Amino acid sequence: MNVADDPRLHAVAAAHPQPLLFATISGAHLYGFPSPDSDYDLRGVHVLGLEQVVGLQRGPETIERMAPESGLDLDLVTHDVAKFVRLMIKPNGYVLEQLFSPLVVRTTAHHAELCALGRRCVTSRHVGHYLGFATTQWKLFRKEVAPRVKPLLYVYRVLLTGIHLLRTGEVQANLGVLNREAKLSHVDELIARKTTGAEKGLLPAADLAFHEREYERLVGELKAAAESSPLSRESSAGPALHDFLLRVRLGERRG
Repeated sequence: MNVADDPRLHAVAAAHPQPLLFATISGAHLYGFPSPDSDYDLRGVHVLGLEQVVGLQRGPETIERMAPESGLDLDLVTHDVAKFVRLMIKPNGYVLEQLFSPLVVRTTAHHAELCALGRRCVTSRHVGHYLGFATTQWKLFRKEVAPRVKPLLYVYRVLLTGIHLLRTGEVQANLGVLNREAKLSHVDELIARKTTGAEKGLLPAADLAFHEREYERLVGELKAAAESSPLSRESSAGPALHDFLLRVRLGERRG
């Protein structure tokens, strides 16, 4: 069964306290390396009513819930549509990965429209997001006394997603799919270890020097991809996103 078809996830989305424009699965399931004991990362966009954004009593821009829900180990985060579109323009690759996630739990006509606008938000400036994210993930990986496979996979996932985006304009977050192009045998081996083992599987210390060289090499590839990228530096979607937000906010929530 496709993980997005799990009726428990649909029940969680249906019970959300605000109308949802969309809800998709992110995290290890989206990245293509969930362990048998991985939790579920549900991400999405909710729509605050007009009275919740113009009155004194403001609605929540972000709703987070990290607790077992209907038998799920669930991490739920949704942003109000205004915050989400601001992040799309910023630019922020993370929200685009959520928007374009193929693991869809809840969708609407406005979700499809936002995807079309999201394609116009992909720019060469996303190199900053992926370089910064990769640097943070690498530091987290190297801080561990007993290095784990999971954070190392996150490093490779971020770098290969950024390289692919800058070269093609496509937002692809699945590491297995990305590695069909990159052809890194050690990445396939790491994915196999993660998906068949436990969430906290350890990495042999002897492998660290090799992965550090690979990290530095891929950072170089990411920078080179930005320099030769065919993408525009600025998004052209600002005015259209402004119009989209007004229409959604004023009540066009059908879908």
